[in-house]
Amino acid sequence: MADKPKIKEEHKSSPFLIAFSAVILGLLAGGILMAVIGENPFAAYGYMFKGSLMNMERIGNSLATAMTLLFTGLAFAFAYKTGLFNIGCSGQMLVGGLMATIVAHYVFLPRPLYLIVLILSAIAGGAVWAAIPGYLKAKFNVHEVVSTIMMNWIAYWSIYYFIPAYLKGPSLETESSSIVVSQSLRTPWLSNIFTGSEYINNSIFIAITAIILIQYLLSRTTLGFSLKAVGANKSCAEYAGINVNRSIVLSMTISGALAGLAGLSYYTGYSLNMQIGVMPSQGFDGIAVALLGASTPVGVLLASIFFGILQSGKGFMNAMTSVPPEIADTIISVIIYFTATSILFEKLWNGLFHRIHEKQEEKAAAADKKTQEAQ
Repeated sequence: MADKPKIKEEHKSSPFLIAFSAVILGLLAGGILMAVIGENPFAAYGYMFKGSLMNMERIGNSLATAMTLLFTGLAFAFAYKTGLFNIGCSGQMLVGGLMATIVAHYVFLPRPLYLIVLILSAIAGGAVWAAIPGYLKAKFNVHEVVSTIMMNWIAYWSIYYFIPAYLKGPSLETESSSIVVSQSLRTPWLSNIFTGSEYINNSIFIAITAIILIQYLLSRTTLGFSLKAVGANKSCAEYAGINVNRSIVLSMTISGALAGLAGLSYYTGYSLNMQIGVMPSQGFDGIAVALLGASTPVGVLLASIFFGILQSGKGFMNAMTSVPPEIADTIISVIIYFTATSILFEKLWNGLFHRIHEKQEEKAAAADKKTQEAQ
């Protein structure tokens, strides 16, 4: 008797498929808006991606833009994986950037040792700033959303005072004096690789290291398992002997350290100075990066590069067409919306895969019936 045809297991939707669906719908929504204002969406998107990727210099600029988003995305994703909602990445980024800026202006050491001190200063600034709401959450059950938002504004006004008082340039009223290139994260050989890109810097290597370490921590260590267990169910984790309060503080501290690296990347690598009266939007954009990347390190990397391309190319698109650069922000917003409603995509794709699986079973049953009749 002939063997029955084998049926493959029914497919299920994956985070990548959901994210891809959100991106496609976001680009489609942006294209509709472009068409409404009388522009050719295909031409506009062509200019946007050309402005980000048409040569090595622009690729370097896009990567530099993406690195800050990667760190804030990792910061939010790590806290989210461990059951916390860190809305304070902007403030942690500011404090990390301030600490790194102070080191850049006042610490002079051999280059390798100097870079270590620079990186550790940013990590320390962001970590301490996030540890405070972590402690308040653990000790007094103060919700981290409220406390981190308040810490954002404390950082904002602290920078507003500190920069003019101690770091103001000779003729600058609203920003710090510029960091000299030799004291920054920029390096000539990296700029030469990207044919003169001014913004590409060593943060790209720090980012790769951070991705590897966070991935290893969450998936290969007892500490990572404990932190995720607390995020999944505090009561069960406590019953299993895990110190819940310590885990909460540690999770926020690590998240803040990553956000501090965002400040390092942006203020000592990208802009080379700090401005007062500006709350960095990258802290909030990191939430979108984390959501699109399904809160995984590799997903955050891909999402940050995609958003970096959109942010870097929107100026060129605006210069070549009458499409306002805010269209790129609208596209990102739509992508966030569809990513946040991922349950709808999950049901849609699972329903589609189920129908395909049913048809395969029907075909297999029909083929089996014909085989039995022939016998």
